[in-house]
Amino acid sequence: MKTWRWILAVLVLFLACSLPVYGEQDGGEGMTIEDFLASLTFQHGNITLENNLVTLNLPEDFSYLSPEDTERVLVDAWGNPPGNKTLGMVVPQEAGLFTQNGWAAIISYEEEGYVSDEEAEDIDYEEMKKEIQESSAESNKQRAEAGYGPIEFVGWAATPYYEKESHKLYWAKELKFGDSEVNTLNYNIRVLGRKGVLLINIVSVMDQLQDIDAQIPTLLAMTEFNSGNKYADFDPKIDKVAAYGIGALVAGTVASKVGLLAKLGAFLLAFKKFLIVIPLAIGGFVKKIFSNK
Repeated sequence: MKTWRWILAVLVLFLACSLPVYGEQDGGEGMTIEDFLASLTFQHGNITLENNLVTLNLPEDFSYLSPEDTERVLVDAWGNPPGNKTLGMVVPQEAGLFTQNGWAAIISYEEEGYVSDEEAEDIDYEEMKKEIQESSAESNKQRAEAGYGPIEFVGWAATPYYEKESHKLYWAKELKFGDSEVNTLNYNIRVLGRKGVLLINIVSVMDQLQDIDAQIPTLLAMTEFNSGNKYADFDPKIDKVAAYGIGALVAGTVASKVGLLAKLGAFLLAFKKFLIVIPLAIGGFVKKIFSNK
């Protein structure tokens, strides 16, 4: 069964409720960008996350920021609401955080259970794309009623692909916010584990697609669940199975708790609580647009 179909409405509703925000042009109130960067601790080498859950094997041209420093970047520098639960972020040293070509990969974890990949080869992503696009009209009506501009899912910037051997999934979406002349690039990586999914999210502009796409193999290779937490360690006798599959990951189920999927009206009223459930540096994208103008 294609489990992603029934959550398309939730994806649309999530987009309808999301409001991108942006921060000041400096690195935080009363600080220059240079001062702000100097206050961060950039780590290198092998980084173990979340009580030995995952290890990042960073190549020399990448750095890692702790969850605390990541929160400062997201909130103080990029203008997102506080309270983001992340495992940190990975930053390419050459691009940096505040350059015109800067971007970062924000890491988080959803312990919703073992995600079955049995349907992976049966998913029609072109059909999924069309259904999401067709749903955009209703979504944008809701956004207009709430006083927000439209969000258009233009299409796949990178078609979803699942590596069955490594249990890693990646794709990219092209989004258009309002009448902006610059479209958003939302690149996603999901690493399946025994009890949940590791989320790696990158938000930038479409002009950076080629540069970021070239780094995806590196990001995939550097991220591994540790022994005992790997996908192959799943024990059906004691471990929980997630209520969704590969298709639902792409369509956006992890953006909300499964128990709320049937309560779309309540979800709409409570959208502020779920605004940054998947922590994205959307403020950085908006900041670039404003700085260009």
